[in-house]
Amino acid sequence: MSKVVRTSDSENPWSVLIAVAQIPDTGLHRRIEASPPECQALAALGGLREVLSAEASLDLALLRQGRVHVRGRVKARIGQTCVVTLDPIENDIDEAIDLIFAPPEQIPALADLVDDAAENAAEIPDPPEPIVAGTIDLGRLATDALFLAVDPYPRKPDAVFEPPVAPEDPEDHPFAALRSLQRAPGPSDSKKPKGE
Repeated sequence: MSKVVRTSDSENPWSVLIAVAQIPDTGLHRRIEASPPECQALAALGGLREVLSAEASLDLALLRQGRVHVRGRVKARIGQTCVVTLDPIENDIDEAIDLIFAPPEQIPALADLVDDAAENAAEIPDPPEPIVAGTIDLGRLATDALFLAVDPYPRKPDAVFEPPVAPEDPEDHPFAALRSLQRAPGPSDSKKPKGE
């Protein structure tokens, strides 16, 4: 059985570390859930009104040369503000996760392979993520996937943007006052000799 370590800080409030050396050859399944304080910290970090819940279900499989394939989903319910009405709304997140982790010394060579594949194929694979100090942070992985899935311009389903109505009176606009100044005789006009 692999050891799970939970840590957190303001930059990484939902941290669940898995030691790669303790992943069995048959693979490992983990379900993680953010606690209420972690949800509150996630909301602050992501600029969200609130995170009501966040959980991830992940499968880890060992690959050749110390690499690990992590696949699964992150699900969350978040509170945002409608960009049209400014009303509070809630949205559900359901985002797939499919990444390869590799020892740091393999990252440059694997990144080159990804660059080569990008030049020759229509579908570009994701570059591998580094295994840091022999661990993979499942919480951080779930957090990143959650934030990538957040709609930056949330709106209520029935919200319709109505542009401001243009003034009907042509004299009723921001530059109307300038036009009246242009027409009014100034002090220099009275000093001009008659006949000019």
